This record gives sequence, structure tokens and C-alpha cells, in this order.
Amino acid sequence: MEMGAAAFERRLPRLRGRVRRAAFLAIDMEFTGLYSTATQNNKPSLFDSPVELYLKARQSIQRFTVTQLGLAIFSNENSNKYVVHSYNFFLFPSTWGVTDVEFALSASSIQFLSHYGFDYNKFLKDGIPYMNEVQEKIFSQHLLAGSWNISSVVNRDVLKKAIDEVTCWVGAAEEEETLILQDLSGYQVFEVQLVLRQALQNVWTQPLGDKKVMVKKVSPQHRWLLENSPYDSCRKELILLSARGFTNLFQTLVKAKKPLVGHNMLMDLMHLHDKFYKPLPESYEEFKRNIHNLFPVLIDTKTVTKSVWKKHPFPRVSNLLEIYSVLCSSNLNSKDSACPVITPASDCSRYVLLKSAHLLLCGYTDDAVEVDSSFSRYLPVLAEYLNKVNVIRGGVASINFSGEDAPCQRPPLLVVHVRGWSGLNERQIRQEFKAFCHFDVRRLSKDQFLLLSNKFKHVRRVLRDANHPPRLGVSIYRHWRHSPSISCLLQVSGIVALWSLLAFVLGGAPCCSF
Repeated sequence: MEMGAAAFERRLPRLRGRVRRAAFLAIDMEFTGLYSTATQNNKPSLFDSPVELYLKARQSIQRFTVTQLGLAIFSNENSNKYVVHSYNFFLFPSTWGVTDVEFALSASSIQFLSHYGFDYNKFLKDGIPYMNEVQEKIFSQHLLAGSWNISSVVNRDVLKKAIDEVTCWVGAAEEEETLILQDLSGYQVFEVQLVLRQALQNVWTQPLGDKKVMVKKVSPQHRWLLENSPYDSCRKELILLSARGFTNLFQTLVKAKKPLVGHNMLMDLMHLHDKFYKPLPESYEEFKRNIHNLFPVLIDTKTVTKSVWKKHPFPRVSNLLEIYSVLCSSNLNSKDSACPVITPASDCSRYVLLKSAHLLLCGYTDDAVEVDSSFSRYLPVLAEYLNKVNVIRGGVASINFSGEDAPCQRPPLLVVHVRGWSGLNERQIRQEFKAFCHFDVRRLSKDQFLLLSNKFKHVRRVLRDANHPPRLGVSIYRHWRHSPSISCLLQVSGIVALWSLLAFVLGGAPCCSF
């Protein structure tokens, strides 16, 4: 179900109830870009430590924004039956009362979203507002002081039209007469009321629903009574609730502490932190602690399915739809009648985690195994994967949000020796070896470069093949032999040893007497 700002506030109570009753939740997000080109070498590399990887991604997260957030709420109806409610929320940064938000657009990301039918009109015109805690604090201060800003030019035009209309009407109107303002969207309903109440002391406002606001001419005494009424629909807490937008649901997700599922979900988690909680900290460890406090149980289906591929003879695929197709193959389903049954409440039913967890629980033998498919039974077999979020490209295979990041097994590091080819850079080296495979390249010294791949077969291919350029020699990197610091130390040691020998020889020579 697609949902924008017009329907979100009305359906928020039901959404909160479903989240609280859920067995687990799954998210997926779309962005205006992935990796920023504003700074050099910002794309992730196999050479990157977790800290370097985080700092690179942080720069991109701060430049791009979220266009859509998909949320699937899974309820465990009985031992092996799940009902899932799926929502796609269009999001757009709040333009009311906070510093105007700037964000970048990546052409490739926009083209990707357009190819898959993303509705940019809904994103721009009906996106649900949101703010993080820092923005909310600033907004609340301005709201209490009555000094909020209206950042949107569109909203300013709407307000000017409403003020002009009411000003022309109120002079000739009698007390208790009313005027209906129409075609107000989202929090324009609140903005119009706040501005009119502040500008005109003899009017009162009340929302009527369906994008309308009623303006009534009142006496000063009546106005005082209305201002002190507990039923005022324009109270500051209601305004804040509306301006918070999707952040209200995010806070419900945090309080519910349900297992949160995603696929390659590192960027999703970083956007969740930055857009709805707090700006991303500079410290990588602080980021990990914050995410673990917000969501104590994380399950990355990429991490889980990589283990399933190792334990079971399935085709190796990485695309989420391809993974789902393999897990739903007729051979698998025909052997296990206890496999979890998913009943979608909407038009989406492709869910990888339950099928993967069921295979791990059953051990997947040739004989069907009858087991209880309730989600609580799956958590023990998923324990080794909990809070380990897959790293697509980096120096570690996953980030562990509840402990230390474990090093991963990588193919040996290669070193390229350049002979008689001056001025060569990392990009040119990468291009020279492009025919073999994709290597990450890092300069080691003036005439040496390091090559790193995440596949052993690529390393073997380069070492076996004699067709790479003759002026480029390739060998396995040995720290004691190739490290510039070791070479420098050996040179210094050699010089010191030579001077010591000379001093010994000269100092020990017999003196000549005359």
C-alpha cells in the first residue's frame, strides 16, 4: 500500500497498533543517491577499515535524502502462518519551522527509480514530513516563541492568498459569521490558522477536514474562551505531531524493540539514524552503540543467505528477487509441508527471511522435517547472524552492532611492480587489469601498487596469466619484502651497520710513530 502525507496522519494509530503486535518488521529504503562524488575516493574499497567505510558513507548520507521507505509488518497468527501488511511511505523533508533542508540528486539513482516506476509527484507533493531530534528541538523553540519560519515559497503564496481573502471579508462580516478556506494541504492547515490567529484578534479558526479551514468572526470574550479550551485543534502539541510526520512512526518502531530485518541494510540504518534520530556522529563506535540501543535485534538477509548458500547446494545468486525464486523453487516446497505460510494483506509476498530461517532450522535434508514455524523458534538458529550487517565492499565482511567486527578471509594481497613506465596512477593500473577482473588499487610507493580482490579465482587468474603488460610485474605481497617502512628500516640499519664497521676498522688500525 502506497501512502503519502494526506493519509498518513489518519492511519498512524492503526500503524502503531500493528507494529506493537508484530512478530518482526522488515524495511527497505530508496534514496536520491548512494555515493557522493563531491569528494574524491568516496566509494567503498576493499582496503577500507570499518571506520574508513563508515566515514565515507557518512559523507554521502549527509548529502542525500530518503525518497521512500518500505515497511512490512509480520504478525505470527499461529505456528506456521504469518500475515504481513506492507506499506510504501513517500517521504519529503519538513519545510515548516526548521532550517530549509538541502539535498543532492544522483542522476543514476534518479534514473533507476524512474525505470521502476517511482512516482516523483507523490514524493514532491505528498511526501510525509520528518525531522530528527536536533531539528525538532529547534522547531519546538520557535513554535513556543511564536517565531516559526515558513521555508516553502508555495506555502507563503498559499498563506498570502488566505490572509488577503480573510482581510477583505472580516471588515464587513458580523460576529459569528464564517468563511471557508479551501484547498489547503498537509500542515498548511496549521500554518494558515497560526498566521490568522496572530494577525487578527477578532477571528477564530477551526479545521474542517478535506483540506478546509473555517474562519469565524468572534468577540474578544469569545476569543479568550476558545484560546483556553482543551479542545482547540491547533494546540502546539498537535502542530508538533503533524510536523514530526513519519518520525512519530519511527519512534514507535524504536519503542517496540521488534527484530528489524533488511537486505544489505547498512545504508538504511545510517539514514534512519541521520533523518529520524540524530545527525550521524563522527565516531564509528558511537554510531554502532546508538543503532544497537535503537534496534537491539537486527537481521540482514544478505548475511543469512550467504550462510545458506554455503550449507546447501543452491545456485549462487545475489539479487533479492533471484534469492526468493531459488528459495521458492518447487523442489524445496515439495519436500517440506511445515514451511511457513505467508498471507499478504497487500500485493507483495516475496519474503526471504522466513524461508531461509526455516531451512536452517530443519537442517534441510532429503526427508521433510515437521517443526514449529513460529518466529520464536527461528531466533535460536539465527543467533549467529543477529546484528551482523553485510558490508558490500570493505575490509570486513560484516559490521557487528553488538560486538567487535571480525576480520574476514580475503585472497592474498598482490603487488604490482612498474618498470620503465613513469606517471602511472591508480586509475590506469585498474584499467590495465580490467580484462582479468575488478581489483581495488592502492599506491604503495612510487613504482609499486597494491591489488586486492574479494575472489580467490581472480587472484589465481592474474598470477597464472602471462599476458598482462610486460612493464608490470605481479607477485604476492610480502610485508617484510615489499613494505616501504620495512625497506626504509633495512636501509637505515644497513647504513648504521656500515658506519659501525668503518668505525671499528679505522678505530682498531695501528698508529704510526715517527
